[in-house]
Amino acid sequence: MHLSPARRLLALFTLALGGFGIGTTEFATMGILPLAATELVPGFEADPATGIAHAGWMISAYALGVVVGAPLVSVWAARMSQRTLVLLLVAGFTVANLASGLMPTFELTMLARFVSGLPHGAYFGVASLLAARIMGPGRQGAGVALALSGLTIANIIGVPLGTWLGQAAGWRWTYVAVAIIFLTTLALAWLVLPHVPGDPTRSAKRELRAFRSPKLWLMVAVGCIGFGGFFAVYSYAAEIVTRVAGLPQSAIAWLLATIGIGMTVGNVIGGWAADRSLRRTILFGFPVYIAALALFAVLGSQPVAMFALAFLIGGAGSVLNPAIQARIMRIAGDAELLGAATNHAAFNVGNALGAALGGAVIAAGFGYLAPAWIGVALAAAGFGLALWSLAVDRGPDTAAHSVIATVLGPTTAGIEVVDHARD
Repeated sequence: MHLSPARRLLALFTLALGGFGIGTTEFATMGILPLAATELVPGFEADPATGIAHAGWMISAYALGVVVGAPLVSVWAARMSQRTLVLLLVAGFTVANLASGLMPTFELTMLARFVSGLPHGAYFGVASLLAARIMGPGRQGAGVALALSGLTIANIIGVPLGTWLGQAAGWRWTYVAVAIIFLTTLALAWLVLPHVPGDPTRSAKRELRAFRSPKLWLMVAVGCIGFGGFFAVYSYAAEIVTRVAGLPQSAIAWLLATIGIGMTVGNVIGGWAADRSLRRTILFGFPVYIAALALFAVLGSQPVAMFALAFLIGGAGSVLNPAIQARIMRIAGDAELLGAATNHAAFNVGNALGAALGGAVIAAGFGYLAPAWIGVALAAAGFGLALWSLAVDRGPDTAAHSVIATVLGPTTAGIEVVDHARD
């Protein structure tokens, strides 16, 4: 792909800007959740814990939209030009987020959030593929990280600013501002994205063949369950700041920014590590992630520890994401778009699962730090599935040696093992 350096840079920036808008619309909801609940959930002031758990379904509705939209849009768009697909998806984001800020009732707002999530997975899928193509051969992990960079940077800038805007002008303005971000992305995409022809040989049947692979379903399960740990905590960050740590409402934006910095650092490390060894990235990332969640459950009421551990949770989770997405894409084979989008569907199953289970333990009276223990359980289950997936690569005769061999070297217990990290 021959592009001038300036256009190449602008094209990559545009793809990241779309991710920035997605990260803002997805995660700013956590920051403005108490404000939306106050207006939309009857009886919130009388029973805040139950009201927050109920409002958490706004998060789950968006996540469900991602889960439904990722495979459907990817299969529908199999033959489409990547540039055309980006334009259509960004236009959909613009309209749906504007609607999220205008709906008068909780039910209609939930519906708008569901529709907002429909383009999410396909966007990150096509953006990852297009970014990798623009960057050149052998840069799949870096392409995934670039596409995700906007999402992680959103947690440093977009989410705190969106939270601040919601507190200052009303929560609805957060979604209106996001719609403006997507409108800007749409204009830039029209101007600078390269024309990439579609593949007329693709078909829905051919794309869906990827789902015949048990290895693909196993890695999808890793994302569905493992990432739920992050969202069990993140979904209720606003309440942890004010009701547990006793900090003012203004500190919510700072905590979200801290998580965002951790996510951005982790995404850069994860993209670099994934291009070198998917296996080692997964094997070392998960234990750090689980330990951070456990420590947060114990020390989250202390402001300094809360901020430090929030950074670590965001960082460890984001180290894993490029590796898991790149592995899913490679397992999917020719159905790369479906594979890339499916990872984000899995990620948002985790979003919905973490938010729902976290809200349930809060509503049951276990306190606002209890979701962190839910997070530990989900992350540990995800790690177990990841170990199973890596063992499957070795075959039944070497499964027991899989993890040890990966960590200690190419030969372990007298069995020569080929590193499949790059396959």
